[in-house]
Amino acid sequence: MHTEASPLPADQFAELLGLLPAGLDLDELARQTKAIERPRQLNDGFTLLRLALARGPGGLTLKQTAAWAELLGLARMTDPAIKYRLDKAVPFLKSLTDQLLAAHADARTLHWPGRILRAVDGTHVNQPGSKGTDWRIHSVFDLGNGGFSHLELTDKHGAESIERGAPQPGEIRIGDRNYASAPALHRFRAQSANQADFIVRIRWKAFRLRRTDGADFNLIAHLQSLPVDYQPHEVLVQAQLGRKDRLPLRLIILRKSPQAAEATRKKLQRQAPRKQKKLHPNSLVAAEFLILATSLPADGYPAEEVLAAYRLRWQIELAFKRLKSLLHIDRLPTRTPEASRSWLYAHLILALLCDDISQDLLESSPSGPARRRIPALAVDPAGHRLHLARLHCAGATLPRPVATRRPHRTSTARSHTKEAEDPALLSPQALI
Repeated sequence: MHTEASPLPADQFAELLGLLPAGLDLDELARQTKAIERPRQLNDGFTLLRLALARGPGGLTLKQTAAWAELLGLARMTDPAIKYRLDKAVPFLKSLTDQLLAAHADARTLHWPGRILRAVDGTHVNQPGSKGTDWRIHSVFDLGNGGFSHLELTDKHGAESIERGAPQPGEIRIGDRNYASAPALHRFRAQSANQADFIVRIRWKAFRLRRTDGADFNLIAHLQSLPVDYQPHEVLVQAQLGRKDRLPLRLIILRKSPQAAEATRKKLQRQAPRKQKKLHPNSLVAAEFLILATSLPADGYPAEEVLAAYRLRWQIELAFKRLKSLLHIDRLPTRTPEASRSWLYAHLILALLCDDISQDLLESSPSGPARRRIPALAVDPAGHRLHLARLHCAGATLPRPVATRRPHRTSTARSHTKEAEDPALLSPQALI
């Protein structure tokens, strides 16, 4: 019985290029960043970006990328040549990421009492076989337009800080306990000439606190003196920066439910032996409370609204989950610094383009002839990773096909190699 080979899916990469900032010349950018110096097999930024997306979020190995590029007539290169080009493309990909973020800065945002709400957080990515953190992705997430306004890639030495991403006048930046550093908060305010504010969750020993009159402030004693209710309580304090400098703070304290407090205490008791530390009694007292520090005044910013704004930071955690579950940014296959940067920046570029697609969907009419259709990425049955990434980041709900899992790096996975590297069986995703 004769069966005809299924045709290759329609190429929609040009549609993806339409999401890039207007006036951006990929060829010129590749030359400026020296990603392309001597054009031979690869002589334009268009193809370079496409190869980076295929190797990165496309999930192809170097051999598969080389075969895929030849199959589509993009370039005829060996896999070492592909690696060399992508390693040199790191400045090109970083510059493209920065330009996409700059374009997002002008996007429409949601205002809360005339302010811009943004959450700050980070995630880590490990190299194959690593038992610790190798790379960190630091981000600022605009809660109004539902997209990243800042993305920064560092190695394991890049510490989390609320200062990453320049503050804008009118911004309110929201962070968890890792961002409760008095010097960093002070510099964040100074960078915006005190026109940007913050809301951060704090630990009981995060700051050396004083009252507004200069007397020492004992946070634990204050917590123990609070009535047993579930209403927010406020107190004005100052965090000591040095001998004379101090950071004015407004503490907002809310008692947790008995169930939530008990869960926190049990978590602390489990973690202490694993960290080989003795659990401090004050930690058990503070476990009963949610403690926020903010630079926002009480006038115009009631405690209930500040607490509600802090709870919005879960959206940035969902954004990271999408990066890992849909774009698989946590499956770093590379081992060298330049190859890792190239692979990770390609994922960040696609994540930013997904933000744009999401906004297109949100701005479209939900029904009727005016409804705007988000075209699905045509992908053959052997590979639909980016197909799903685009549909899900756009908010569409479609049946999920059975995924072809990437084999683990073990000896048993070698049996898949021959089939995966056959150009006729590759999945030339239309996006890349």
